[in-house]
Amino acid sequence: MELIDSHTHLDFPEFDADRQTLLADCRAQGVRRMVVLGVYQRNWQRLWDLVQRDPDLHAAFGLHPVYLDEHRPADLTELGDWLTRLAGHRQLCAVGEIGLDYFLEALDRQRQQALFEAQLQLAADFALPALLHVRRSHAAVIAMLKRFKLKRGGIIHAFAGSQEEAREYIKLGFKLGLGGAATWPQALRLRKVIAQLPLASVVLETDSPDMAPAMFPGQRNSPAHLPAICAALADIMAIPPEQLATASTANTCELFNW
Repeated sequence: MELIDSHTHLDFPEFDADRQTLLADCRAQGVRRMVVLGVYQRNWQRLWDLVQRDPDLHAAFGLHPVYLDEHRPADLTELGDWLTRLAGHRQLCAVGEIGLDYFLEALDRQRQQALFEAQLQLAADFALPALLHVRRSHAAVIAMLKRFKLKRGGIIHAFAGSQEEAREYIKLGFKLGLGGAATWPQALRLRKVIAQLPLASVVLETDSPDMAPAMFPGQRNSPAHLPAICAALADIMAIPPEQLATASTANTCELFNW
């Protein structure tokens, strides 16, 4: 069973002690390719150095809304410079992690929206997919995406919206990223939505080291947990895990032109 983790933060210090051992374990379980996402300017070089040491890792660069107070205006210019320098490189796959976070009330919404808009423009300019963080901001994100109409779409990371919001994203050419959140028994509403999602629009992810599934409570999440997440989500969707794995892998490869 081949799996692709479409959303990881393997460059984070939580993996420094055992990163290579973990990657070997992932491969042994069928998780070969992984997307590593940048969240602020100071981790881009570290992320790229990591990706360059392993041909099965792919990079996305972005300015995450949660780190809004850390971003500087020059970071947007530098993001454009990175994308220009790496244009066409087989291991550059997207602009991300970008988006809107309306859950954290201290984050200025106007600044978030300006930053998000600028990065969507970069995704459009460089013909790259966008990997989106969307938290309590679906209406605003959908409205923005309708304006930009990205030709290559992207992924709604950790999708937890409604059936109607899922349909809107799918119409806009986006895949829906599913991970550990729905494995928790209290996620009843999300489970109902996931059970009705079309397989052609689903991709699997971990968001490691965050969002550990219910099978590994309180632990560091990792791409090695993806087979267990796949099995749990397949159960919710009432299909064999192999069918979900095959669909997710095909959808991810289609999105990134792999």
